Amino acid sequence: MKKTLAQFIREKRENLGFSPRGLAEKSNLSLALIEDIEAGKELFLAVTVRQNLAKGLKCHPEEIRRLEKDFRNDFVPIKVIDSLKELILSGARGLNCPKCGAPLACKVERMYDLEDKLVLHPKAHCTKCVFQIH
Repeated sequence: MKKTLAQFIREKRENLGFSPRGLAEKSNLSLALIEDIEAGKELFLAVTVRQNLAKGLKCHPEEIRRLEKDFRNDFVPIKVIDSLKELILSGARGLNCPKCGAPLACKVERMYDLEDKLVLHPKAHCTKCVFQIH
């Protein structure tokens, strides 16, 4: 049986003796993001997140990328996704999934790029189906 991204990250972290908070600090990522990844809520990672996580876990980013699932463009036009991203960044509430109409759980992830510049990254996942924005 193939490992999930969540299982891989949790096992690597535990083998290194890190708590979720320790991995967050080592990777320069938020504890909430580490918890979301390990809970299986994050299935596709931004390049900088993948790089920072790989550095913290002492593995190659490709090991992580192979386990990711990219549902971003499977069934929803990119224009709709881009529009939702803009709405999330502007603080809109009550957004619904373009696939099934259920509520979207939205947040703006505050990350830092490799040059320590703040990057605001809109994220959302459907409360009912597999639709996600990363």
